[in-house]
Amino acid sequence: MKTRDDLRNIAIIAHVDHGKTTLADAMLWQSGIFRDNEQVAERVMDSMDLEREKGITIMAKNMAITYKGVKINIVDTPGHADFGGEVERTLNLVDGVMLLVDATEGPLPQTRFVLGKALEKGLPAIVVINKIDREDRRPQEVLNEIFDLFIDLDATEEQLEFPVLYTNAKAGIALTDPEGKGQDLAPLFEAILATIPAPQYDPAAPLQFLVTSLDYSDYVGLIAVGKIVSGALKKGREVALLKEGEMAGKANLSVIYSFEGLERSEPEVIEAGDLAAVAGVPQAFIGDTLGDPEDPRPLPGIVVEEPTISMVFSVNTSPLSGKEGKLLTSRHLKERLDKEVLYNVSIKVEPGETKDAFKVSARGELQLAVLVEMMRREGFELSLSKPRVITRERDGVLTEPVELAVVDIPEEFIGIVTEKMSARRGRMMKMINHGSGRVRLEFAIPSRGLIGFRGQFLNDTRGTGLLNAILEGFTPYAGEISGRPNGALIADRPGKAVGYAIFHLQPRGTIFVKPGDPVYRGMIVGENTRTEDMWVNITKEKKLTNIRAAGTDEALRLVPPRQFSLEQAMEFINDDELVEVTPGAIRLRKMAAG
Repeated sequence: MKTRDDLRNIAIIAHVDHGKTTLADAMLWQSGIFRDNEQVAERVMDSMDLEREKGITIMAKNMAITYKGVKINIVDTPGHADFGGEVERTLNLVDGVMLLVDATEGPLPQTRFVLGKALEKGLPAIVVINKIDREDRRPQEVLNEIFDLFIDLDATEEQLEFPVLYTNAKAGIALTDPEGKGQDLAPLFEAILATIPAPQYDPAAPLQFLVTSLDYSDYVGLIAVGKIVSGALKKGREVALLKEGEMAGKANLSVIYSFEGLERSEPEVIEAGDLAAVAGVPQAFIGDTLGDPEDPRPLPGIVVEEPTISMVFSVNTSPLSGKEGKLLTSRHLKERLDKEVLYNVSIKVEPGETKDAFKVSARGELQLAVLVEMMRREGFELSLSKPRVITRERDGVLTEPVELAVVDIPEEFIGIVTEKMSARRGRMMKMINHGSGRVRLEFAIPSRGLIGFRGQFLNDTRGTGLLNAILEGFTPYAGEISGRPNGALIADRPGKAVGYAIFHLQPRGTIFVKPGDPVYRGMIVGENTRTEDMWVNITKEKKLTNIRAAGTDEALRLVPPRQFSLEQAMEFINDDELVEVTPGAIRLRKMAAG
């Protein structure tokens, strides 16, 4: 076997919001990729609009830097559990991982998930404890928790010998001692060169290129991104496409790309061990192998965990449909969902019960919400059903997904949170009190129990609680879980909402519309204070007479309406309700509206 000493491949893995993308920014700056006077956005790796708005990474992305003559390919991965499919694919590209952990929060559920996947593949890790500038940092305790986590996940003796670095990603500083002083990330770069093994390949083996993700360009068509396990890629070369171990055709590579900084360059040849992207193979899919037509040798495919939650996407049939969006028909909807399946291995699409509906399955609500948000920005109008968990039959027993929910709350809210979790079939597994006024609770809870819980949880903890969940496996069906306790206020006729009517409906519950908003029969305009639904006339105007009484014409004092984000709307609805999504609005309605 030959070794590429001039190359390292590494993935940055962590829980959401622990600073992966910020650290990747600092590494790019200190490697000299950008000019001193170049205008560069903060968190430059988060290139999607939605990533910038939500402050999370959604798609795994590649970049490459050079340090002391060694090219380091770095893959920034998502930290949210719903995008775990991206992480699983990414680990096929790399020879080691950088595990990033917040110096205050310590390891959280997604830390366990991504680290478990990396250790299963036998990858060595560098542990980086980030945000050491925080006043409430506790680096030594966090390091002990990380050791416990490695042991819990059956790490080998070699994997337990990981180097530890302490960083302040915003300032671009890495230290070997948390109390020390530093100027730059040089200790981190040195640790990568020393710890992450250089890629090895067999010089006598034919071409083997594993496709781990797909991209699309209007100029060259489908682009397959992956790792060259052996052989070399040359522009114009003929390759064999292997699907599930079988020959599926041949193609010529029209373009080959290598990664340099955030850009792609077009060299003539890319050698084994490197990450690359190729165009000219339109039938390629994630998990396929590109091989030598003379000696095709398939690589093991990519296995991604099954989806756990599904929603029905259907054509928007409300009386207001077609007024804001451009893409309205079931044909448009099907084409867009089929395209999504090409790039996103963790999403599945099946035909619905009617020809205008499609059942879309994914890892979690956030993944579905991101897909819908992207579609509405593209001009789609659609209706969404309530999310449902995907149950499975195992040995004659009906099972459902169960999640490990880690809750971080102030001490005074322990009672209310435990009570609400118990009502949703949650069982407390662990309770940790660091003595700082905040407590960490761990619950095993069916995925169904978390649908619609996050908004209620934030209300109960007055916005101070943190809730993270990760799929643990499947458990026997836990029985019924009560849904939303309150009924809805439903418009009984079409028109526009009127301030006078809203003012007199405010004592009945929380209103969702403001004066002038269009409404139609069956549209949900508020939440009732009682358990039953109530039909209301929100278009009622004040009847004018010739008689005036003192004080009757005072200004109406209206409470600001409750505005829903897409995720909140999906969690709020009941089984007989839909979310109507258009480029300009998110509305709630009864299924038999209009």
